[in-house]
Amino acid sequence: MDEREELLRLREELKEHSRRYYDEDAPTITDAEYDAMLRRLEILEAAHPELDDPASPTRRVGGHAAAGFAPVEHPVPLESLNDVFSEEELREFCVRTEQERVTREYTVEPKVDGLSMALFYEDGIFVRGATRGDGRIGEDVTENLKTIASIPRSLSGVSGRLIVRGEVFMPVSVFEELNAQRELNGEKLLANPRNAAAGAMRQLDPRVTAARKLDILIFNVQLAEGREFSTHAESLAWLKSLGFPVIPWELCTDAEACLRRIRSIGEEREKYDYGIDGAVVKLNRLEDRAYLGSTAKAPRWAVAFKYPPEIKESVLRQIAVQVGRTGVLTPKAVFDPVRLAGTTVMNATLHNQDFITEKDIRIGDTLRIRKAGEIIPEVLGVAAEKRPAGTEPYRLPETCPVCGAPVVRDEDGAALRCTGAECPAQLTRTITHFASKDAMDIDGLGPSLVQALVDAGMVRTPADIYGLREEAVAALERMGKKSAENLMRAVENSKSAGMARVLYALGIRQVGTSAARTLARRYGDMDALMAADEGELETVEDVGPVTAAYIAGWFRGAQSRHLIARLKEAGVRMESTEAPSDTRLAGQTIVLTGTLSTMSRSEAEARIQALGGKAASSVSKKTSLVVAGENAGSKLTKAEALGVKIVGEEEFLDMIK
Repeated sequence: MDEREELLRLREELKEHSRRYYDEDAPTITDAEYDAMLRRLEILEAAHPELDDPASPTRRVGGHAAAGFAPVEHPVPLESLNDVFSEEELREFCVRTEQERVTREYTVEPKVDGLSMALFYEDGIFVRGATRGDGRIGEDVTENLKTIASIPRSLSGVSGRLIVRGEVFMPVSVFEELNAQRELNGEKLLANPRNAAAGAMRQLDPRVTAARKLDILIFNVQLAEGREFSTHAESLAWLKSLGFPVIPWELCTDAEACLRRIRSIGEEREKYDYGIDGAVVKLNRLEDRAYLGSTAKAPRWAVAFKYPPEIKESVLRQIAVQVGRTGVLTPKAVFDPVRLAGTTVMNATLHNQDFITEKDIRIGDTLRIRKAGEIIPEVLGVAAEKRPAGTEPYRLPETCPVCGAPVVRDEDGAALRCTGAECPAQLTRTITHFASKDAMDIDGLGPSLVQALVDAGMVRTPADIYGLREEAVAALERMGKKSAENLMRAVENSKSAGMARVLYALGIRQVGTSAARTLARRYGDMDALMAADEGELETVEDVGPVTAAYIAGWFRGAQSRHLIARLKEAGVRMESTEAPSDTRLAGQTIVLTGTLSTMSRSEAEARIQALGGKAASSVSKKTSLVVAGENAGSKLTKAEALGVKIVGEEEFLDMIK
């Protein structure tokens, strides 16, 4: 590939990576890899001026205003910064500015790895907040910003327009707590606090944003009507006096002083409760800034010093396997303690068996480790030349390390999952699901009470719910006699829920409410279902080969059979209540689209199933009928194209009277 082809390819790749980073908050490469590609593009563009393009990633900020938010024009552009990657490059920046006969005075600040934001005030009242977007047009996220407690809603003694710029971030402590919870729940871990903050800020529901506990640091005055400042430091001090949370800064008089502060920030990273990926060096005097001006993309009076990615080596001593609340087995590397990005780390996730196999990670290997996004320890690979003799390829266990039940691999991914119906690692989630509205519908037995019962050792399997004593429940914090009475009444009522609800409550993979009702109608009682083999189960409507394997495998488990036996002993009904006395919709597949005015979708689906029909979610040639409510969409269009019979809500109500 010649340089011209490489240049054009890099432009397209960088545009795509910018879109993923700024617009989707889901980067697929590291900041260091992106920076290296951008530097290479700058070199190629300098060598080929005939390929100049104003839309090149080297000349534009990468984001765009999202469609879900109103656009906001920035009266003063929110520029990005040019990067430097070595002390020599920082010295060169200082030499260039000083040759322009400007004052040798700089501010040095930590570079917060967050989401750049502009806050708009009118006569001291916070009226609007917007993301950077492409630097000129951002997105209105005012309501989400109002969830950040440290942003002042009003300012004393300020008149006219004021626009300040800051960086929204998720505190490292909040990020680590959130990821720990996601790991327990078997969810994908967030890559870094920056992506977590950006994703939270772009939520359409401010309540979701509020739950992420974001914060902000202000680092610039964009516009201040009626006020004049001579230096950047003076403007920051004024903002601090108004109550803004302001970025910490230090004045430096030459390049060497800047470098000392940059090194100090790098060494102090562990003291900050926010992620940083470098330090920002700016000319302090605003007159000097105006004199130097900006390029199409960045100011000439400031640079961002990027810390090099720190990679250390450490010996892998063991692989600990954790079981999350969804039963997913997660291997974790335990290695000799090592200092990385200011903190001591001694373990890192190994994700799954595929990751271990791909990198051929063995106990005793010397691992190459870094911190992804400066926060999460990440295993890059092994130093194969340092591998001791006699090591063996590592395989995750075939049985759950917590309860001993067999583990199975997800059919649609690399995760291994425990199949134990009474696995202690999954207990809280298992019981919460068992008691939920669509399952046994035990009113009052929500996540908080379930956790309290588990912590008190009062339940170890769903069957223990039916052995609870009222006085013991009443003694729990925030309960009392009346609440305990109501709970015990709901527990007793749930015994008559019937086979379909019990089957759904058991949490067998891919067995939802619809499949549970179908199976209950087909087999009549739990014993008949337990005796069915995979081949027979595959013939049941709503049950394919994968689901059939899950059902048969679940009932083969010793824990599963023990749980069913205990539920029977407790008086839980295992016979079906699903056999419809009225089968006028038998054999019909019905799709609902749009909004019904007389009932909810779930109520309509339940009525269809009670009359022997099947409520489907998509239209196909096998669809018997489409019920079209208000604002019916693509399903109605597809039904018309396929010639499927369509009825309105009134006609549907006549059918199910």
